[in-house]
Amino acid sequence: MHELPQQLANGLILGAMYGLIAIGYTMVYGIVQLINFAHGEIFMVGGFGALTVFLWLPEGFSLLAAIPLMIVGGVLCSVAVGTAAERFAYRPLRGAPRLAPLITAIGLSIALQQAVWKWYPDATKDRSFPQFSGESLSFLGADIKSNDLFTIIAAPICMIALGLFVSRTRAGRGMQATSQDPDTAKLMGINTDRIIVMAFAIGAAFAAVAAIAYGLHNGQVSFRMGFIMGLKAFTAAVLGGIGNIYGAMLGGLVLGVAEALATGYMGDVPGMELFGGGGWKDVWAFALLIIVLLVRPQGLLGERVADRA
Repeated sequence: MHELPQQLANGLILGAMYGLIAIGYTMVYGIVQLINFAHGEIFMVGGFGALTVFLWLPEGFSLLAAIPLMIVGGVLCSVAVGTAAERFAYRPLRGAPRLAPLITAIGLSIALQQAVWKWYPDATKDRSFPQFSGESLSFLGADIKSNDLFTIIAAPICMIALGLFVSRTRAGRGMQATSQDPDTAKLMGINTDRIIVMAFAIGAAFAAVAAIAYGLHNGQVSFRMGFIMGLKAFTAAVLGGIGNIYGAMLGGLVLGVAEALATGYMGDVPGMELFGGGGWKDVWAFALLIIVLLVRPQGLLGERVADRA
């Protein structure tokens, strides 16, 4: 039990990353009913964009001072790819059967992954990501690495900013109206095309922030990292209630904590020794999703129309 605070801290940090990526899935789905399976690769592109900015800075440049610049670079790359995908890949298929944009999303995911592998220097191997050199901080019995402080600070700031944007701004209310009834919203003078682009852009920006958190946490980025993180984030979005922005973050936190606890304790359960350790964390994550959907198919928070964005 003395390890419980550490496992909870590990799970919350991992879950915050899942939640930041999951918001992109849930925002796009809430408006255009599209599962953007290329979102994991948009997350990956943001990580490489942030790394590129750091590599451009003079040698010896402080990482703390570089972080804001890396956020800008990563967000710009992710938003550019996300909005381009909406304009050239998804918008022409908006009136097509749902299977067409779904297959397009899968194809775009593969294309983006291969593009980074082909053209980014040395992307065939994992690229080292800059790290803070400070010591771990002790909080409530858990040791938190200095690199994870970015996740702890960035995740709540992003969620608060998004909540205020959706509830307090005209564009946010336009998103809510478009998610409820796009045709009526268009008749009321709302530019639904612009709202959809905005949803893609915000989701991509959050994915870029998550990519920087991932790089700091793991010490590296890879052209492969978008697949599994995107899949977990989609799982988190479904777990929390697809289309619900608060549910996406809650689903990510629940998923991260469940993974950490299963990894840390499942091997200690009598008869379950073979199912503990990091190799089984993905299995337990999807097992949790199945259990939750069997009990509550709409997800933990369900799909609240007022919060769809």
